[in-house]
Amino acid sequence: MPFVPDAVDRRLLRLLQEDAGRTLRELGELVGLSPSAVQRRIRGYRAAGVVAREVAVLDPAALGPTTLAVVLVTLDHESAEHHAAFRTRMRHEPRVQQCYDLAGQWDYVVVLVTDSLAECRALSDRLFLGDGNVRRYDTLPVLDPVKTGLTVPLPEP
Repeated sequence: MPFVPDAVDRRLLRLLQEDAGRTLRELGELVGLSPSAVQRRIRGYRAAGVVAREVAVLDPAALGPTTLAVVLVTLDHESAEHHAAFRTRMRHEPRVQQCYDLAGQWDYVVVLVTDSLAECRALSDRLFLGDGNVRRYDTLPVLDPVKTGLTVPLPEP
């Protein structure tokens, strides 16, 4: 049975998506619950798979120069084995920040994070040009990340 959030759940989940580092007391004050009630709800979200994981979001600019690039990829062979091999390579490359399987003329969109444009090019060549099953790829360097995030909109009742 799917998780159906009530009004407090929606507010609490929005707050957790904004900053999961808030204390139980802070969260409770913001949603009108005791810290122990907040903790029980959060435990329930984890058990239901609603909260998949909690991570620290780093600011790339604070760590030095970075280059983001979006890469559109089309594979040559469409077998399950070829797709599995591509996905495994993407999952194991730490500089692949995101990878999505697409419908349409492109098979995948991949987001790369590197230290420089030169490193981005070398990584693209290694990951895509060096793969005999990649028919075509276009690497699009990001000029300015206008909006980034992973928040999921929560439905209103």
